[in-house]
Amino acid sequence: MGEWGFLSKLLDKVQSHSTVIGKVWLSVLFVFRIMVLGAGVEKVWGDEQSKMICNTKQPGCKNVCYDHAFPISHIRFWVLQIIFVSTPTLVYLGHVMHVIHQENKLREKQNQINSSTLKLPKYSDDKGHVKIKGDLLGNYITSIVFRIILEVAFIVGQYYLYGFVMEPQIVCSRAPCPFTVECYMSRPTEKTIFIIFMLAMSCVSVLLNVVEVFYLACSRNARRRAKVAAKGRQGPANGGGSARA
Repeated sequence: MGEWGFLSKLLDKVQSHSTVIGKVWLSVLFVFRIMVLGAGVEKVWGDEQSKMICNTKQPGCKNVCYDHAFPISHIRFWVLQIIFVSTPTLVYLGHVMHVIHQENKLREKQNQINSSTLKLPKYSDDKGHVKIKGDLLGNYITSIVFRIILEVAFIVGQYYLYGFVMEPQIVCSRAPCPFTVECYMSRPTEKTIFIIFMLAMSCVSVLLNVVEVFYLACSRNARRRAKVAAKGRQGPANGGGSARA
């Protein structure tokens, strides 16, 4: 788990700048994907090639058959999936850090010259808490959309690479195998369980991202309606005052 430490710390910073659903998505990523991958999956897949048995002693045939059946190891595929899916969120975090830094500099300038004519900070407060609106909201929604696209792409890619079930028998007829060779994987049922589990977590991730997009869209529409209603209440009040004058 040490190699995931840096990524985990970065994603942990995103928690304070995310919605409630975004925090749930990060928890699913941490607990049910990164921790399971580090704690259990690596042990299960540690013998996928060394324990594979083929009915031939031809040198190189076993390696070729394994490469034919698994162009990329499941573990490395899932590592790439987690890294790629996390990248849009890290880009959003970089934008947030930039905004906080710029607005902190603006506050320092205001304190130095004691002027109220400068532009007020728009996104953050003195404690570094950020309001997801404007450009930040656009960046946040874009990151979610890219996460959805990447998750779906990896699910489809996994299906076309090796499916969602670990077949106990692999049939191979590539050179240098002298004939059609049958190879047998170790613990195929246990590996299938982990494959289905990681697939389920990918689907849950997609679902949470879709729900978060709708949540942000509804929240934005609610804020717009509130602003329109507030302006509507102020208009008649001002008009009534001028009429009495």
